[in-house]
Amino acid sequence: MISLRLAASAAARFQAAHFQAARPLRMLALRTYATRRYTPEHEWVSVSNGVGTVGITDYAQKALGDVVFVEVPSVGAVLKRKEIISAVESVKAASDVYAPVGGEVVEVNTKLGDEPSLINTSPYEEGWIAKIKVADETQLDGLLSEEQYAAHIAE
Repeated sequence: MISLRLAASAAARFQAAHFQAARPLRMLALRTYATRRYTPEHEWVSVSNGVGTVGITDYAQKALGDVVFVEVPSVGAVLKRKEIISAVESVKAASDVYAPVGGEVVEVNTKLGDEPSLINTSPYEEGWIAKIKVADETQLDGLLSEEQYAAHIAE
């Protein structure tokens, strides 16, 4: 009976230590997820430490079809909110992409030059278009939350 209690106690300590170590990771993942905002025109931005990663939504890439070319902005370009940041061409159509926030372009996804299909296969992770140092984070207040965007595309 004592050995079972010791084993149960050891298991409880292990679980407590394991879940304590994992808790900051889960909170970080939720914070990142919660910061993604959307435009009604199907762009998204996820802000971390004042830098917004910008791309097009899964809904947009499905509507476009197979992406064959992506024009990215120049690093150092200063963009205003709703200004054209990119152009995406697919086998069906070409579409301009608008900056959901204003600021300076600090990085572009150079992988899209060789693999524009990343927008189709991974629009939120590997298919991002540019990173912008956000000039004014209050601009995010005018964008849609995940729930609002889901309701928008369901209409």
